[in-house]
Amino acid sequence: MQGGKRIKKIGIIANIRKEKALGCAAELKAWLLDQGMEVFLDEEIAGVLGEPGGMNRRSLAAQADLLIVLGGDGTMLRAARSVREFDIPIVGINLGAFGYLTDINLNEMYPSLERILCGNYATEKRMMLDMEVMRGGRILCEHTVLNDVVINRGNLSRIIDMETAVDDHYLTTFRADGLIISTPTGSTAYSLSAGGPIVFPSQDAIIINPICPHTLTNRPVILPCTMTVSVKIWSEDEGVNVDLDGQESVALKSGDILIIRRSRYMTTLVSSQNRDYLEILRSKLGWGRLPAMNR
Repeated sequence: MQGGKRIKKIGIIANIRKEKALGCAAELKAWLLDQGMEVFLDEEIAGVLGEPGGMNRRSLAAQADLLIVLGGDGTMLRAARSVREFDIPIVGINLGAFGYLTDINLNEMYPSLERILCGNYATEKRMMLDMEVMRGGRILCEHTVLNDVVINRGNLSRIIDMETAVDDHYLTTFRADGLIISTPTGSTAYSLSAGGPIVFPSQDAIIINPICPHTLTNRPVILPCTMTVSVKIWSEDEGVNVDLDGQESVALKSGDILIIRRSRYMTTLVSSQNRDYLEILRSKLGWGRLPAMNR
């Protein structure tokens, strides 16, 4: 989506485990105040910096016109999940090494923010997934992710049998080290490492990708976003887990059923005006152009 409203109120979130992020947050707050902005700090940053008035992330999202996230993709994923109920644009400043979601580099931060504060910015809507775990006919837990839901064997040496259906129609029973169900945004995360396809994040789709399948004909499947995926776990041992965006984990038991569907929530990201998605792929994946041949 092109264009945006003028920004008046800013919320700042940062990875407090990185000293660099904390220093940037303090400098950024001072700069934003000089621009006439009202600035709110995440309560974790405020606590470390010794500043009063820190707010939890839901309160930040309710008050602010824009969230600025300082860190890497992990920090962005946590922020996206925590404010998923609020349709607020999020801009990521990359302080990490990779950064598909934080596509504004630190040396571009202030020029980029000058344009954004004037309303000169574009946004992208990214689909999310809802997951619930059913145990004994009851909902054990519910979560929302931006990247992926990953079933894995933990410390087990045995493979897992995962009876998988789509819209209540049986697909197959994957016998594998695990199973990744991801969004297009998550297609460049764990799924890519496991041989999955790269799907443009502007698309709405669900990717099913087995991890080291016992049957070599098992391959990734791309489904319409309107479909619901259910996975029943069959394992002789305890120790199977489901990981959510690689940051939260739930222990599973044999017989548990995972239900994954498109979420009603979406994440709104502010796009970099300095590079498109193809350039991001080239730079992050080290793709290059062959030198011109002499003719």
